[in-house]
Amino acid sequence: MSVGITLQELLAWNRESSRFWKDHLDANPHLLALSCDIGGTTNVQEFVRHIWSAELRWGQRLAGLPVTAKEDFPSGPLDALFELHNQADAIFRDLLAAPDESWEQTYVLDLNWVPPEQRAMSRRKVALHALFHSQRHWAQLATLVRLAGFPSGFKGDLLFSPVLH
Repeated sequence: MSVGITLQELLAWNRESSRFWKDHLDANPHLLALSCDIGGTTNVQEFVRHIWSAELRWGQRLAGLPVTAKEDFPSGPLDALFELHNQADAIFRDLLAAPDESWEQTYVLDLNWVPPEQRAMSRRKVALHALFHSQRHWAQLATLVRLAGFPSGFKGDLLFSPVLH
């Protein structure tokens, strides 16, 4: 057994967190209209769109698929946004079936906002970024809804996840 967390475990943790928020927002749809300014958004629904569309775009990049333009993603409803997560999850599951050594191969980001000297990195680092991006934002969402008076009960810490024992 490795002492490090695997990409498969991070993907499972990401799936668990996404399912929590989908269920919580389905049960509390008023939260989707809650004001939010994270990631260039104006409300929680836009923020969730940002989280799940980023997952999908990173997966598409790593898989060598055409990357969907941000403006081509649906703005809602929540089920349509959750489908972005499902698509990303399927792409990542397929990617993780590849041999381990493929994850150390260099990947060069084609993103203008990343300084040229920082664009080359391992495919593993890109996947880690994509999965931690979501987790970081879910923690921000938990804080946002709690401060607005609607605690979610989100236990987003890895410590509470059944993904690892």
